Amino acid sequence: MGFWDGLRPRRAAQFDAGTSATSSIVLTRRNATISLDKQGALSGNLRVNLSWRMRTSDIGGRARQGGRLLRPLKLFQPDVVQAHTQGMVNVDLDLGCMYELTDGTKGVVQPLGNLIGDLNGPPYIRLSGDDRFGAPSGETVYVNLDQREAIKRLLFFVYIYDQTPAFDRTHAKITLYPGNGPRIEIELDERAPQARSCAVFTVENVKGEMVVRREVKFVYGFQSELDRMYGFGMQWGRGYKTRA
Repeated sequence: MGFWDGLRPRRAAQFDAGTSATSSIVLTRRNATISLDKQGALSGNLRVNLSWRMRTSDIGGRARQGGRLLRPLKLFQPDVVQAHTQGMVNVDLDLGCMYELTDGTKGVVQPLGNLIGDLNGPPYIRLSGDDRFGAPSGETVYVNLDQREAIKRLLFFVYIYDQTPAFDRTHAKITLYPGNGPRIEIELDERAPQARSCAVFTVENVKGEMVVRREVKFVYGFQSELDRMYGFGMQWGRGYKTRA
């Protein structure tokens, strides 16, 4: 293999799977669905984690990117990480989940309005923590798969609380950790400078089989617009967070 061949992207496999050490499956546009049942995740808690960081390429501006194209050997030099400006630090991504149960109950679990849910009772979904600063632990929502028969469908979404569009300045990733089997990763890798919300993935109970589908659809509104897209039919009002 030539020197420059290592820089060329390789053709994607059926799933972008990690090594045995990472044991992960990446959902992409071409390979957007996976069955939790076929992965052996039949019970226990499904842990859904949102994590993000600032894009280092944006800290120094676009001029530095252009310079690297003119001098390709600079690709192998590490970035000089500069301090974030106050505007960059003030990015608050939140993880939420709209749900519909088999008895017709609909609702949402999210930090906004302190709607944290319940893991042992309906809706069998619970939010754990609210990360407002992009900490490594991120935000996590748990789904009780022992109660899978009560769940009809779920929509996991991410939104920007402070109403400042910043999806193009953050690198966000959703990771699903089933009770058994490999973790599942979905990256919000599309630039959407003006978007304020993103439908990331759905979980649907299809004849008893829990199927995950990658969505990654950015919208310029908030939860009500995502609701209209997916037909939950809920009423929405203005909500606030409690002070940290």
